[in-house]
Amino acid sequence: MKRNKRLSVALHVLLHMAERPYAAMTSEEMAACAGTNAVVIRRTFAGLREAKIVSSLKGHGGGWRLVRSLSEITLEEVQRALDERVVTAPSPHDESPGCLIEKAIHLALDDAVAEANRVLDRRLATISLADIAADVYRLDRAVYSTPEDNKD
Repeated sequence: MKRNKRLSVALHVLLHMAERPYAAMTSEEMAACAGTNAVVIRRTFAGLREAKIVSSLKGHGGGWRLVRSLSEITLEEVQRALDERVVTAPSPHDESPGCLIEKAIHLALDDAVAEANRVLDRRLATISLADIAADVYRLDRAVYSTPEDNKD
């Protein structure tokens, strides 16, 4: 399954933003965190601003800030704000326009993909960014723990 690059970038940066809740992050700082460029950040975060997940201030001392806590932001909401799905189905205009076989395959998959998306959206609506941050913390502790830390 294909992962959405813009969604991955947005989630990565949102979690970094939460580490410094009282300081704005510039697009350049955010781009450095995500290994991309500032233009990608500005385009990606425009939808998050419209969804009132982040705000932006121009000028000296400006940048992007989280509007709400991580516990109030779900994966489904971020996905919707970016207008891109976590998993994408093949486009009906894939490789062979006019190919009846390809068209029939897409017709057969449409209902299954729509149902899968509904189930996925319901599940994503239950996962907050705070849940992901907790997993980051747990994974970080596991990476840096010593054998003595794991003794009972």
